[in-house]
Parts: sequence; C-alpha cells; structure tokens
Amino acid sequence: MKIGIPKALYYYYFFDKWQYFFEQLNIELVSTDTDKDIIRRGDKYASSEMCLSLKIFLGHVDYLKDKCDYILIPKIDNFGLNDQMCSNFGCLYDLVNNLFDIKILTYELNYLKRKNEKKGLIKIGMELGFDKKFLTKAYKITCLKYNKKLKQLVISNLNKLDSSNKKVLIVAHSYNIHDNYIGKIIVKNLERYHIEVIYSDLFNDTNNLASYLSPNLYWKYSKENIGSIVLCKEKIDGIIFLSTFPCGLDSLVNELVMRKINKPYLNLIIDDLDAEAGIETRIESFVDIIDQD
Repeated sequence: MKIGIPKALYYYYFFDKWQYFFEQLNIELVSTDTDKDIIRRGDKYASSEMCLSLKIFLGHVDYLKDKCDYILIPKIDNFGLNDQMCSNFGCLYDLVNNLFDIKILTYELNYLKRKNEKKGLIKIGMELGFDKKFLTKAYKITCLKYNKKLKQLVISNLNKLDSSNKKVLIVAHSYNIHDNYIGKIIVKNLERYHIEVIYSDLFNDTNNLASYLSPNLYWKYSKENIGSIVLCKEKIDGIIFLSTFPCGLDSLVNELVMRKINKPYLNLIIDDLDAEAGIETRIESFVDIIDQD
C-alpha cells in the first residue's frame, strides 16, 4: 500500500509523525519536491484568490493522484480556542474532494471538539484494518521518536544564536521556509555570504512570547513565528519576513510586527520565482545593510 502526502502546507508540520507512524504499519509514503512542474499543475486548479502555497499544494495532489492508493488530507481547524489555523487548512479536504477523483484518507484536528491527533491516526489505522491496541502502541512509539528529533532540531537552531557570524532570523511558515522552490532559494543566497540562518519555526514555547508584539493574535503558527522575534532579538543582526502572495494572515501580522521592531528587516513576498535575480539583488542589499549596522 502507498499513501501520498502532498509536500506542501501541513506536510512541514506533521510529516515526521506520519512517517514514524505509518512505517510501523509497513505502509509506504509517497511525495516529491516542489518544482516548476508542480507549480504548473497547481495553476490548472487554483483560483486567483489562492496563495502560492495553496497552489503548490494542489500541484502536489495532481502529481500524486495516479501514484498511490490513497492521499492523506486531514481537516485541521484548531489546537484550542486561541490557537486557530488558517482557513485553508480546514478546507483542504473539501477542496481536493471536489477537484480530484481520488481516494482520500482523512482525520480531523479540532481540540474544541476533542478531536486530536492520536484519535485521528488510530481512526485511520483501523480503517486500514489494523488493531486498535497495536495502533495505540505505534502512536506512542511515534511520539517518542518525533520528540527526540524535534529536540535535536531545536537545540541546533538555538546553538546558531551563539555563532560569531552575522545572524538572520527567517520569519515564515514552515511550508514556505523549508519548501524546495521557495525557502531554500533564500537560504542558499544567505549562506553565500556566510550568514547564520535561524528558523522561526524551530523553537519551543514561543507562542506566549507573541503577546509582547501583539496581544490579540489567535493564529497558532503566526504567534509562534513572531514569538521567535522576541526570543532572538538580542542575538540576531536582521530579520527576513518571507510569505507568499496573497496570504491574508501574513499581510496583516508581518505588517503589524515590522512597525514594532528595531532591527534591519527585509520583507519578501513570493508570487513567482521564474527569475531569481530580483531575490538575489534584494538579499545582497540586505546583507550590506546588516554588515554596516
């Protein structure tokens, strides 16, 4: 059996757990990196109001539709009253179900309705014919492996703050910052100038710190991103805000935060990356600014 995982949006938050869980069920997961073909595929299905990140997601679904037995499309609504998700995460199942003729595996994350990850993955496993007791043990092992890996990533990210090199914090959603077509281009260009790249999504407990910059936010990942600014501000030399056009959350949150920080910053809004020269020029200018600061 093969389950397709679109390498976009929620992939960058949950894939490690899915991988550890399904490997114990001896189920292969299928995905691919974002490239121009994925963008082209996504454009066929996307409307003008959709952000580039959502277009990329649809492109991945189109790529996977004839390469696996199922595609995993969870419904992710919230992690509590004050930890809401972008509405795109909640609508993905219905969007894909209406656009594509594929078999979908799904579960719901809605902590206000007591629907959590453990219940969801066990539900999927039982639908695939596995025993509940076995699945409960598999989920426990999954969490142990995931927490160990996450701890290592967080420690590595924190250690970069003590580097003697210039340090730049990239403030972005995981699905942008780690995407092969969006974020890695930014990182590659920064590393050319020996800049230490710090990732806003690889810290623990930054959610509560967001209140120092905005006390009224209720989007989970936006709070974690701007909370990282509060955590790192004394040790970094600059900040890059990276988002995809026309993201409603980022257009509001990033603009709000830029007015309150006292650090050199660069606001990159990506719509199309057919030409990288403009990005390279802006990053080069930004590096010159922090070198002179």
